[in-house]
Amino acid sequence: MNNTIALKTIVKKEVTRFLRIWPQTLLPPAITTALYFLIFGKLIGNRIGTISGATYMDYIVPGIILMSVISHSYSNVVSSFYSTKFQRNIEELLVAPVPNWVILSGYVSGGICRGLLVGVVVALISMLFADIVVLHPAITIAVAILTATLFSLAGFINAVLAESFDDISIIPNFVLTPLSYLGGVFYSVDMLPGVWQTLIMGNPIMYMINAFRYGMIEVTDVDIQLALMMIVGFIVLLAGFSLVMLHKGTGIKN
Repeated sequence: MNNTIALKTIVKKEVTRFLRIWPQTLLPPAITTALYFLIFGKLIGNRIGTISGATYMDYIVPGIILMSVISHSYSNVVSSFYSTKFQRNIEELLVAPVPNWVILSGYVSGGICRGLLVGVVVALISMLFADIVVLHPAITIAVAILTATLFSLAGFINAVLAESFDDISIIPNFVLTPLSYLGGVFYSVDMLPGVWQTLIMGNPIMYMINAFRYGMIEVTDVDIQLALMMIVGFIVLLAGFSLVMLHKGTGIKN
């Protein structure tokens, strides 16, 4: 019972934190999304035509939605947990009778909530530019939740290992953003030269975006079962690593 109360408290704190500053957490992705659809969808998309039988606008909508889920679920956890470390509030959790899995679940749940909420906002904006029809709702929702979970865990690990505010911006700017843009959001793998097709298959975000795209418009460049297994495998790996770091006090008990 105490664990349930502790978990609810952490999740409530996390959700309240990003809702309280909604002009900074929810409004920017709405504006950015509108620009994506206006520039890539309307201006450039009319010249590209169709990809795999889908209009270019319909093709990029799933990728842009999931890209927003990825970036905001990650940024929510990395900024929140590192701020807790920086302000020394983490000591209150460490001395409290709260298991490590509750701490991890609370912060990750907050990241999932923000990521999915931003995804909904982006989806609503996309409805102004395209007719969205979700062909496989179960797959779409599952991929969105799993992806938000995965990158919330990644953000947690970044926050634990970070030693300064600069450290929490390196991964999003130099790793996450390039992988997202190279993950097939705006193009199909078949459009790339041979060697690049091989290289992009090593980008895990490409599998997530294609799985999400399959759920929405039934178009994909990868095997869906492989994509889902890969996402779940990464979640298990990162969750285990996060719990080990919390148990050892890595980056916290210094």
